[in-house]
Amino acid sequence: MITIERRTLETPHGPGRLVQRRAPSPFATLIMTHGAGAGIETGDLRRIAISLPSYGVNTAMLELPWVGQGRRIAPSRTVLDESFVAMVNRLRPQTPTFVGGRSTGARLACRHARRLGGVGAVAVSFPLHPKGRPERSRIDELDGARVPVLVVQGERDELGAPEEFPPQLTLARVPYADHSMVVPKRAPVDQDATYRLVATTILQWIAARLKHDLPGTSSDGSLLN
Repeated sequence: MITIERRTLETPHGPGRLVQRRAPSPFATLIMTHGAGAGIETGDLRRIAISLPSYGVNTAMLELPWVGQGRRIAPSRTVLDESFVAMVNRLRPQTPTFVGGRSTGARLACRHARRLGGVGAVAVSFPLHPKGRPERSRIDELDGARVPVLVVQGERDELGAPEEFPPQLTLARVPYADHSMVVPKRAPVDQDATYRLVATTILQWIAARLKHDLPGTSSDGSLLN
């Protein structure tokens, strides 16, 4: 039975929110945080949080203090870094841990995964550059992670399309998806299937890194729930 825990975690910049789901017999833990425009309730993060524990991966979703404070714009890099590190340090995973995030949260994960004890980093919708400014690349944050990194990127992401990333990176392309992992209504794949693909990709990468078999997936490897 999956158990759910909700509580606040103190940081130097106010309390943040934790929603944690624990699997009965976990083999890994995934800590994720959100981007600069929304909290942990985005469709892709919810799907990740809910689906992975069924396959043995605990999920800990961290909502940084500025969201609970009602701010619409994320604070400075220093505040984000200090808040994220403080929240992760209050967790005590008992399994190999992967540190991840979407968009701005992906940058946080890459900057801090190693120092926080992560064995890998998960970067969903990594903002490789500001919109329309490909010359302002943030590739150094991916290169500097010093842990294995999985990038999960929508093929229509205006902050970095898959082909803009160096070929040596481990990158999973999400068909038809934009930076928010939203697909057009006319796309030949529906929105829930896209969120499932994001979650499946992360699950399979974590399992492969730890050499863990995944029973209960369909013939095409997709999640069943």
